[in-house]
Amino acid sequence: MKKPFLYASGAAVYIITLVSVGSFVGSFLEDKEETILIPMTMLSLLVLSVVVMGFLFLSEPLYLLIENKKKEAIVFFTKTVGVFACFVLAFVIINLLV
Repeated sequence: MKKPFLYASGAAVYIITLVSVGSFVGSFLEDKEETILIPMTMLSLLVLSVVVMGFLFLSEPLYLLIENKKKEAIVFFTKTVGVFACFVLAFVIINLLV
């Protein structure tokens, strides 16, 4: 169960880092005029995030599928999503308590 936890933790850390950096940078850009660069940056960030999350959630299960280990691939993917769902639940609970 160690690897699914690491992949899900990586996803959570990526999200926390992205939001923290975005908040920090956003505080400097509040007074600046909006330009076409802001939507371009946000769309690029979305694409980057999809790629990173796709890698974290699908790379190992796809490797297992290629190795003809279908059951292990499904179990790995399910465990990774389950652990990540626990992180999401923790984020929701922390948000409700603050």
